[in-house]
Parts: sequence; C-alpha cells; structure tokens
Amino acid sequence: MPAPATRDYFAELYVAALFGDAGWSVYFPKRDVGFDFIATKPVVGQVLIRPVQIKGLYPTVGKKDKATYGFKGELTALHDSMVLVLPYFHSANAHAPEHIAFMPRDQCKLTVSGGVRCVPAVFSSGHAVPRRDSARYFGLSGLALIEAANWGSGA
Repeated sequence: MPAPATRDYFAELYVAALFGDAGWSVYFPKRDVGFDFIATKPVVGQVLIRPVQIKGLYPTVGKKDKATYGFKGELTALHDSMVLVLPYFHSANAHAPEHIAFMPRDQCKLTVSGGVRCVPAVFSSGHAVPRRDSARYFGLSGLALIEAANWGSGA
C-alpha cells in the first residue's frame, strides 16, 4: 500500500495559526533545519520561548488498531522547553486534524536507536484517541499548558 499523502506545510501553518490565536508570536527559520518555528509570549513579566517541531500523522485507510499511536523517529533538534506538536489527521478528512497533541520534551522518550518515541494516543476504528495519561496535552487546553513556567519539567 502506498504511503499516505502528507501535508507537512499545511500542518505547520495550521499549528502556527493556533499559536497566533492564543497570543503567541511565531517566528519561522530561514531554512527548514531544526525546529519548524519558535514561539514567544510575554507571561507574568517574562518572555516565554518555545521551540516547536510538528510531526503530522496521516493514517492510511486500512490502518489497523494500535495500542500506541504517535511519533517514532528522528527529531532534527531537541530542547528542554520544546513542544512536539502531533496533529492527528483522519484518512477521510485532510482539511483539519481530528486531534492535536502539544507534547513537552519530558514526554518524548529517547530510544536505544537514537530516535524519539512519543505516543500520546491509541488508534481505534480508524481514529486517533487520546490516551488517558496524555489527554491533558490535547486540544486548546494542551496548548494553554505551554505557558506554564515548569513546561517540560515533568511537573
């Protein structure tokens, strides 16, 4: 079966728009190396800086149910205050993600092969479903968590 069509630029701009709607300033790098964008926001007398990487998930029509569903692979850069954003698309709707997870660095586990594993959802009956332990990182409430001073510290 061929790989699903991906819309990486669409996912990046969609997520950047959500950050902008939430009051963040978004800065894109000159080259697509490292982070997809840097987001800043003044909060309680300080400026928060969050490097952001976006990895869209595009299931094929025949994808089978999975106990864990998310990103497994290489990231071009890591940072303690980064946000790994996982837009979960549905095979029948490429117009908008079904769910979006805003994951802190401490939820990204390093693998023995040198990659990263971040699986905040399950895949069931053709849909991504947030896992109970990761549900707080999904949607606009997940985006709001990025403003916490202890973001990415495991707190």
